[in-house]
Amino acid sequence: MRNERLTAWFLALAVLISWSVGWAGDKKKSKKESSAAPQLEDRQRAMHALNRFTFGPRPGDVDAVMRMGVDKWFDRQLHPEKIDDSVLEARLSPFKTLNMDARTMIEKFPPPQVIKQVADGKRSMPSDPVERAIYQDQVMRYQERQDKKGQAGNAQAGNAADDAAGPQDPSMMTEDQKAARREAHMYAEENAQKLMQLPPDKRMQAVLAMSPDQRRGLMTALRPEERQQLLDSFPPDQREKLIAMANPQAVIQGELMQAKVLRAAYSERQLQEVLTDFWFNHFNVFIGKGADRYLINDYEREVIRPHVLGKFKDLLVATAKSPAMMFYLDNWQSVGPDAQAALGGARRFGQNNRRFGQRRFPQGGLGQGSANGQQQANQQKQQKRGLNENYARELMELHTLGVDGGYTQKDVTEVARVFTGWTIKAPRQGGGFDYNDRMHEPGAKMVLGTKIKDDGQDEGMRVLDMLAHNPSTAKFISRKLAMRFVSDNPPPALVDRMAKTFLSTDGDIREVLRTMFRSPEFWSPDIYHAKVKTPLEFVASAIRASGADVNNAAPIVQALNRMGMPLYGAQPPTGYSMKAETWVNSAALLNRMNFALQFAVGRLPGTQFDAQRVLGTTEPGDADAALALLENSLLAGDVSRQTHDTIKKQLDDPQVTGRTLDDPSRPPNVGAIAGLLLGSPEFQKR
Repeated sequence: MRNERLTAWFLALAVLISWSVGWAGDKKKSKKESSAAPQLEDRQRAMHALNRFTFGPRPGDVDAVMRMGVDKWFDRQLHPEKIDDSVLEARLSPFKTLNMDARTMIEKFPPPQVIKQVADGKRSMPSDPVERAIYQDQVMRYQERQDKKGQAGNAQAGNAADDAAGPQDPSMMTEDQKAARREAHMYAEENAQKLMQLPPDKRMQAVLAMSPDQRRGLMTALRPEERQQLLDSFPPDQREKLIAMANPQAVIQGELMQAKVLRAAYSERQLQEVLTDFWFNHFNVFIGKGADRYLINDYEREVIRPHVLGKFKDLLVATAKSPAMMFYLDNWQSVGPDAQAALGGARRFGQNNRRFGQRRFPQGGLGQGSANGQQQANQQKQQKRGLNENYARELMELHTLGVDGGYTQKDVTEVARVFTGWTIKAPRQGGGFDYNDRMHEPGAKMVLGTKIKDDGQDEGMRVLDMLAHNPSTAKFISRKLAMRFVSDNPPPALVDRMAKTFLSTDGDIREVLRTMFRSPEFWSPDIYHAKVKTPLEFVASAIRASGADVNNAAPIVQALNRMGMPLYGAQPPTGYSMKAETWVNSAALLNRMNFALQFAVGRLPGTQFDAQRVLGTTEPGDADAALALLENSLLAGDVSRQTHDTIKKQLDDPQVTGRTLDDPSRPPNVGAIAGLLLGSPEFQKR
């Protein structure tokens, strides 16, 4: 197995080096060729629409769009409520947390503060036996950490499972620690085998009969591949509970991330999914910050998704009132210097006087599980909260006007004063939006030259309305949409046309997209296959192009981590870049190639790659024939001579041809050839 992995790695490296010139070369070639081709052909139009408005075409999609007509297909995508998505819904049905509110998730998958309350006798255990086991396991770990802190005298203990296992680097472990780890693995492996031999309906009962130590061993002492094998043997709902016994928060995050991959790959409402990804990134919230681990699910489901094709102002207001956004950018703690809450006699935290133009990325927060996060939380408790400018700055710089939108530092401070009092009811218990007049800064404010009268919560609504209808916002949003759907540097004339539609339709996102779709710039041959895919777009398009069946998306989520795009994991408010320069480098492309090979040869756990579906009804006689078929199937024949010749050179490798000296008639390794094509420059672009 190790030799096979090494061979695949070196093969990927060889291909990557061969293609390193191709990225720049293709760009020049495309430009040269486009000058002789004033418009896209019908088949190219269908392919272009699918590449830009979906996560990539599936087998047969191009023909289906041509039959329907590109214009009619696009109009249908603009109205997702009319598209049946029951197939996707069936795939998502095992993920129970997707439809839970934050309060329910906190109750069923308790964070550290809830476990502490139970351990301290301030909260009772749940009566449900499975949920009770989750609480029992977490209380045991909490108590171990407390014991560890007492013994070491440290302010913060490490993860209990890591402490029990000792140093992770075997070279730093004592012989006793190595022996303890081997013994723990032996018992965990034995328990796992016993569980898998039981009938499926008896396995969870057996898990509940185990001691907390034995249950923990199943998740911590098994090797990753053994643990995954065990989890795959449980039905999805029980798998969720088994993971929760080891790490409740991992269930919430894991299901949310897997669902994002599955939506991108299998939803029929593709434009809605592309826009959900776009707008979430525009109004970015980081999943790693405290309470947002529980609030982010509701944020995407209730705040982003319903508004992606509506009026921009409605989306802006929804994000402004979202507990996830307020917690992420700390606005829920912002108190006006002269507010009643600030004049209560306690020492004030003080105004946030960060230099204009600087941005501090939100991080930490209670529940983060780090010493820094706990220290920050303690400091916040000890100090009186003051005016916080984080949300005000990002609202204007990233959400609406843009960095060159004509606002000043004075405007930032005034907007921050406007949004004092916009807070959350008990955020760590899953509370919702709340306006607290005692935290609100009294008096009139001056924003962008307009006087905002003293009017409590309505001041914020007035500012949001002003920003949503500002010409700078129309241009900034239009340019960003054009960057996503047209090119990294969209034509100014197109942006101006989209901005005009934005202003004349009260910020109707659907109409702005329609203007873009009908523009000659969108259909220019210069931009055909000129946008580089982000890692998410790449893996989703690979699943769609191949028709692969994903029954466990967790390994794909892990692959995205390696590619530098952990889902919901962009810490800065800017979110992930849409530009090619961010994603095109040797290390990133090598990770993509390795994923493509692993995916296509059937070595990605939880994913079934069906070579026959990719090939169609034709059976290739040799590797050359397989390459020709796959070029048409995966890339619609859009393959450069350089890419074709580079892959053809690899066909002498036994891993690719599938042939050996002992069996020269063995059929070609279709998966390896498909993997090389999925890693090609042509497939990396859309």
